[in-house]
Amino acid sequence: MSQSGIVSLWNRYRSVGIVYRIGVAFVLGSLVGLVVGEPATALKPVGDLFVRLLKMLIVPIVVFTLLMGVRQLSPSSLGRVGLQVVGLYALTSAFAVAIGLGVSNLVSPGSRGLEELLAGAEAQSAEAPDAVEVVLNIVPTNPVGAMADGSVLPTIFFVVVFGLGLTLAWEETDDEQVKRGIEAFFDLADAGAEAMYKVVWGAMEFGVLGVFALMANVFGTAGVDAVLPFALLIGTMLLAAVVHIGLVYLGAFVVGVAGRSPVAFLSGARDAMVTALSIRSSSGTLPVTMSDADENLGIEERIYGFTLPLGATINMDGTAMYQGVAAIFAANIVGVNLSLADQFAVVAVAVLASIGTAGVPGSGLIMLTLVLTQLGLPLEIVGLVAGVDPILDRIRTMVNVTGDLAVTTVVATWNDAVDFTADAWNDGVGAALSD
Repeated sequence: MSQSGIVSLWNRYRSVGIVYRIGVAFVLGSLVGLVVGEPATALKPVGDLFVRLLKMLIVPIVVFTLLMGVRQLSPSSLGRVGLQVVGLYALTSAFAVAIGLGVSNLVSPGSRGLEELLAGAEAQSAEAPDAVEVVLNIVPTNPVGAMADGSVLPTIFFVVVFGLGLTLAWEETDDEQVKRGIEAFFDLADAGAEAMYKVVWGAMEFGVLGVFALMANVFGTAGVDAVLPFALLIGTMLLAAVVHIGLVYLGAFVVGVAGRSPVAFLSGARDAMVTALSIRSSSGTLPVTMSDADENLGIEERIYGFTLPLGATINMDGTAMYQGVAAIFAANIVGVNLSLADQFAVVAVAVLASIGTAGVPGSGLIMLTLVLTQLGLPLEIVGLVAGVDPILDRIRTMVNVTGDLAVTTVVATWNDAVDFTADAWNDGVGAALSD
């Protein structure tokens, strides 16, 4: 084949979305493992290399993206509405990961036929610490040492506090040289984040081969018994999403705060929810989300013009929920029972990491590496779930977008910025519950 033919073939390959290529690699690797059997385990080193690439990304991703995220949350830029929005997004993310953990504890998605699914992969942590120790360990005695050790939660805590300190110092100083230095530091973080996006892209490109190798190894070892857990993983995520939307968004927010019909809210948010399921991008769905807020839900632009773009950036309810589900899935596989302290750590990592990682390609998988590292669970799990991530990502994105609109509705209600005579609220199902 000529050089131009190779380039053309490569460009056609690249024109297919990475998640679809990984999905195909997942299927093909699984088939190879089932057909070839144990000889397919010879591909394991290729999968191990993919896992090592993911480990390499953890600390720089945390440092650069969190600093970039904190820069966007300058304290002086957050008035009453800003504090309400950020607080609600953090609260709903905490609820989302807790619900994901709760549903997964009931279903145990990774406990069926997985005794040899990850041959040789074991949890790294020994006896689990108690809750008090987990809370104390969030604050690092040596931030540099925490980064060097790959301790995720202390690293996240330090970077967030340091970033807020930089923003406060910039606002309160009159020294132009200090301001320029702080701006240069944040610019460096922005540049580092952009560089990491490219590295993540490269790792995910190699992930096509990595996932193929991991799945060939998995099914070459465990055989057909490994099929059911992935169906259970998807089902568990979907169930958690339904519970979260029903209890938090519809029950607590729409009914509890706004006093409106949940059917009316779903009618008004329908276009955005369907679009999110289709394109798997909160940012890409943003024009539709804003249109629903304006035309269907009657929310004033002064509210949704701030809450929705911010939500597309930092609201990761669906991704946070996924961390809880995947953490239990991983623990089931290696036969580890996560303590309450462990599960509290999952909540803390997911909520704190949501400040900065929303804009990272493959953010759900990147966040999962942080959670698994915190728990001492094998990162090979990331490669396993990557194959079904196109399906899981649709669910995550739909939850994120629905959360954006639910939080926006609450904030608009609190600030008298919603017209409850708008189309969705007045179509026969949207009258106030008290009417």
